[in-house]
Amino acid sequence: MSVPQQLRDKSDFDQLPHNIPVSASIADIEEKKGFIDYYRFVIEVKTKGGSKYFIYRRYREFFNLHQILESKYSPEGNEKPGPNTCILPSLPGKIFIGNKQEIAESRIPELNTYIKRLLGLPAWFLLDETLRMFFYQTEQDGQQEPRALRRLRPPTRKVKTAKPKMDLFSSPRAEAMFDFRGNGKAELNLKRGEVIFLLRRVNADWLEGTVNNQTGIFPESFVKIIKPLPDSDSEGEGGGHTYSCLRCFLLTPSGVETRDVCVQEDLTIQPTYKDLLSRMRNVFNKDDIALNYRDPEGDLIRILDDEDIQLMIREGRAQQGKVKRPVNQFPWELYATLASDFSVYNIEA
Repeated sequence: MSVPQQLRDKSDFDQLPHNIPVSASIADIEEKKGFIDYYRFVIEVKTKGGSKYFIYRRYREFFNLHQILESKYSPEGNEKPGPNTCILPSLPGKIFIGNKQEIAESRIPELNTYIKRLLGLPAWFLLDETLRMFFYQTEQDGQQEPRALRRLRPPTRKVKTAKPKMDLFSSPRAEAMFDFRGNGKAELNLKRGEVIFLLRRVNADWLEGTVNNQTGIFPESFVKIIKPLPDSDSEGEGGGHTYSCLRCFLLTPSGVETRDVCVQEDLTIQPTYKDLLSRMRNVFNKDDIALNYRDPEGDLIRILDDEDIQLMIREGRAQQGKVKRPVNQFPWELYATLASDFSVYNIEA
C-alpha cells in the first residue's frame, strides 16, 4: 500500500543531515527585468538544523522539478509500486494568457501548499539530489537582496510609506523640451513643458527622475536642465541599476518603425534567441515576426537560433569603431520583419 509509505518515521527523520530543507514558504514575488520580463518567487527555506535562507525560483523551475520527481517516484502505471515510490502532491498547471504579476500572485497559495506537502513526504525522499538542489541556496541566491517580503510580515504590522517632499526651488530638475513616450515600465512618459525632478544620472545619455508621481528613466536630449544633479550623482555613483539601450527596427511594406528599447542588462550580456523574439513581439505588438541583423555588406540576415545571435554580436562588436553610438547602446542592432516577407532580403545571384 502506498499510503503507509508516506508516513514519516521519526527515527528516520532524526537521522537526516542538519542541512536538509524541511519547510519553505513563499515570502514575496519579484519582477526580473531584462530582454524578457518575468516574475520569480522569493522563498524562505528552513533546514532541519534550524538555519534559514532565501532562494529565488521561477514557476518553470517548479515545473521542471515536478517532472523529474514524477519520473522517479510516481506509482502511476505500476501495479506493484516499489519501496521508493510515493504519491506526489499536485502542482498548479501552466497559465498561458493573462497579466504576469496577477498570475504569479495567484499561484502563491497553491505553490505554498505544494511545497508543504512535498517536504512532508517520507524522510528518504528528502535526500533526493534534485529536490535538495532545488531548495539549495546557490551563490547567486545568496547575492540577492530581499525586498518587501510581504508575506513574512506579522498581520498586525502597519507599514507607512512617506512620500518624498520636493522643494521646487532647491531640487535638481529639468524641463521637457519635447514629448517622449517610454518603452516599458522603466521609462517615463514626458510631455513638453513638464518639470521632472532629477534623482540620478544613469549614464552619459540617460537620467532618472520623477514626474506626475511616476519614477523612471528618460534621455537627457529630450530635456533642458534647470538645476543639475550634484557632482556625485552626475557621475552615476548612486549605486542603481545599469540600463542599456537596444536600437531595433520593424521593416514592413508600409515603412520602417524605429524603437530604442531600454533593458536592465549590461552591454556585455548575450541574450538568447527566445528572449529577444519574445521581447520584440511585445515591443511591436506583433506575433508573426522574424529577427534579423545586417552584415558588414549591409545585407539583411535572418536569425534562427542562439548561434546566429552570437554571430550578430561578434560582427556588431567588430564594427564598433566605425559606427558612433551612445555609450549605453548595444553595439548591435536588431531588425524585425514579418515572418512571411522575404522581399527584404537580397536574394539576387
